[in-house]
Amino acid sequence: MAAHLSYGRVNLNILREAARKELREFLDKCAGSKAIVWDDYLTGPFGLIAQYSLLKEHEVEKMFTLKGSKLPPADVKNIIFFVRPRLELMDIIAENVFSEDKSHSSRDFHILFVPRRSLLCEQRLKEQGVLGSFINIDEYILDLIPYDGDLLSMEYESAFRECYLENDQTSLYHTAKGLMTLQALYGTIPQIYGKGDCARHVANMMLRMKREFSGSQNQILPVFDTLLLLDRNVDLLTPLATQLTYEGLIDEIYGITNGYVKLPPEKFAQKKQGEGSKDLPTEPKKLQLNSAEELYAEIRDKNFNAVGAALSKKAKIISAAFEERHNAKTVGEIKQFVSQLPHMQAARSSLANHTSIAELIKDITTSEAFFDNLTVEQEFMTGVDTDKVNTYIEDCIAQKDPLIKILRLVCMQSVCNNGLKQKVLDYYKREILQTYGYEHILTLNNLEKGGLLKPQTSSRNNYPTIRKTLKLWMEDANEQNPNDISYVYSGYAPLSIRLTQVLARPGWRSIEEVLKMLPGPHFEERQQLPAGLHKKRQQGENRTTLVFFLGGVTYAEIAALRFLSQMEDGGMEYIIATTKLINGTTWIKSLMDRPESQAP
Repeated sequence: MAAHLSYGRVNLNILREAARKELREFLDKCAGSKAIVWDDYLTGPFGLIAQYSLLKEHEVEKMFTLKGSKLPPADVKNIIFFVRPRLELMDIIAENVFSEDKSHSSRDFHILFVPRRSLLCEQRLKEQGVLGSFINIDEYILDLIPYDGDLLSMEYESAFRECYLENDQTSLYHTAKGLMTLQALYGTIPQIYGKGDCARHVANMMLRMKREFSGSQNQILPVFDTLLLLDRNVDLLTPLATQLTYEGLIDEIYGITNGYVKLPPEKFAQKKQGEGSKDLPTEPKKLQLNSAEELYAEIRDKNFNAVGAALSKKAKIISAAFEERHNAKTVGEIKQFVSQLPHMQAARSSLANHTSIAELIKDITTSEAFFDNLTVEQEFMTGVDTDKVNTYIEDCIAQKDPLIKILRLVCMQSVCNNGLKQKVLDYYKREILQTYGYEHILTLNNLEKGGLLKPQTSSRNNYPTIRKTLKLWMEDANEQNPNDISYVYSGYAPLSIRLTQVLARPGWRSIEEVLKMLPGPHFEERQQLPAGLHKKRQQGENRTTLVFFLGGVTYAEIAALRFLSQMEDGGMEYIIATTKLINGTTWIKSLMDRPESQAP
């Protein structure tokens, strides 16, 4: 099922199997038939670890979503709650348990906290008078979830908000724990580099955890050579920009959740000859997106302007393959053609799907609104008029465009100008509050606290220096046959990935001055390996670096790292890990207060 996880340099299936084994063990603790009551947010991440068939093998007969009042009827012995450790969920569980007790059923209740048990939650259950009803209270440590052959995510949506607004370091503890689990499976990572305050915290926790386990030596030959921990706030600009890779645009426009995207159904309706379009489907079309699909793996990281050519090339190859059937004369040839048929049909339907998605995206990317927005973004990135009120932003506010679009642009201007002049900032704030409502004063406050929208404190703007030293803007980026990572944003090279690139060659010492301008410390740590575990590197063998983004990473950054892995003379392969896969919209939403009440 998850073969695509083991294609890469590092077999991430090992991690998935370890997670599945723990799940089986817990389910077997609860003997007899079972019903699982799910915290809705967990169903997506769990779907990547275990399908329903695995649960069924362990006597799971029913599944419900956790909601108030009474549980639906189910003729089972055990009821297991799979929940995140959130207090508000404990109240719902208590309600469920009470309603069951009233109906005098002799059921056993169990609770599984994901990713950690919480004393506060248990206390709340005790206050509600239901703690004694639970036979098993356990935790299921689901930290890093394999999303693809080179991608791990914790899907911890509030990590950035917690670290920078609430000064809550829980997510950093989970990260350190996740990295310890990874090292237990793939060997100790000898070198750790990092940039940012959160990175420093995670490294300290990892080293402390390692000292606490010092009695047991890890005897696994290390798979990773280096770990790079990067704080999201070292590079606030990249997620605000519109991603221009195929996968990035799908995420920007439709949103990719746990490897799935929901698309407008009308493009995917199968029209039969001579039929009108009377029965168009109304349910959104749900597609899974990962490298198990050959075509998607080929085009996902291309700049969208290069996708059309790739699709038409593929179409020619597929129709040529189907034409082969006319040349199949002997029984052997016909048999061979038939054996290839399922693969060819899958390729044809995959091509049809991606052609439809590309058409949907093209309708948007060729619109004037998209072009105007992109032009302003690129002006900010190149340092054009970042110090005064932007007329395009003014017009967008006057037309009452979606608030998130406005916030992304204003924050981008602020980041590219190292803060806005007080007068400019006040003007934007006033316009936003008067147009969209005064409740958004909380959101503006959060953005300021997170460093995205702030007044200029020093007269010196460091961004141009950083841009020039790290070559963050490349004129004439080659979108069709890229030779630099800047193709993912059609000219802008993500700062986070440039730092990764420079670390590999020639090393961070060459950019000491720039590193000092960016927030937080930069550091290097070494972890001692037991004798005999030092890698003997073969001639021409690539090194492997795990890049961990604390606070989220975008699909365009992932594409840029994959591009670096594929470079002939790179000598480095990258595996990507993050607290959450984000884009500018989901990121800003996570920092908003009451995002559901935003203007249309």
